[in-house]
Amino acid sequence: MIEEMAVPDAYRVTPRLIRDDRGSFHESFKYTELARATGHVFRPLQVNYSVSARDTLRGIHGVAIPPGQAKFVSCVRGRLLDLVVDLRLGSPAFGVHDTTVLDAREGTAVYVAEGLTHGFVALEDDTCISYLCSTEFVPGTQFEIAPFDPELALPWHTGLSGEPLMSRKDAEAPTVAQAADRGVLARYEDCKALYERLRAEDAR
Repeated sequence: MIEEMAVPDAYRVTPRLIRDDRGSFHESFKYTELARATGHVFRPLQVNYSVSARDTLRGIHGVAIPPGQAKFVSCVRGRLLDLVVDLRLGSPAFGVHDTTVLDAREGTAVYVAEGLTHGFVALEDDTCISYLCSTEFVPGTQFEIAPFDPELALPWHTGLSGEPLMSRKDAEAPTVAQAADRGVLARYEDCKALYERLRAEDAR
């Protein structure tokens, strides 16, 4: 099942698990089904993994447009609380967030379109998250937003059992207002134009 989240252009993907005495099998990502359900063109060019201890908080992260980067996020070991936030300037849902618990035993995933921002907190030790990415890493295009910016009021507390483990870059990241003043955030109209261009190219 693929359903749109509270954040426009973000989708929750719940697979059908086939179980037997050996364990289980499921299809995690299928290009045609995701495209049909979301209207987005998503062809992965890079795959990333990160492994985190309990209470590790990574985010909020985004990629500038251009080049933009869509992600298909899943948990391949452990459990995590995943957050998607709409910080596209001019979006009717600016500031809206949605959460999903990603559990390796259930296979649920989240599709995050270009321009949206993302983060998570690990709910178990040795949690491993997988990112299928629509573009390859381009140095200097990634940006961070302060995860505890009061303007966002993100519900990290629902996943944290103690003090968060964070990188210095995330701990010192700018607030949403500071990032907007610096011209870091994507514009909603640019994101929509990118989605249309990708659909047109895919139809050729």
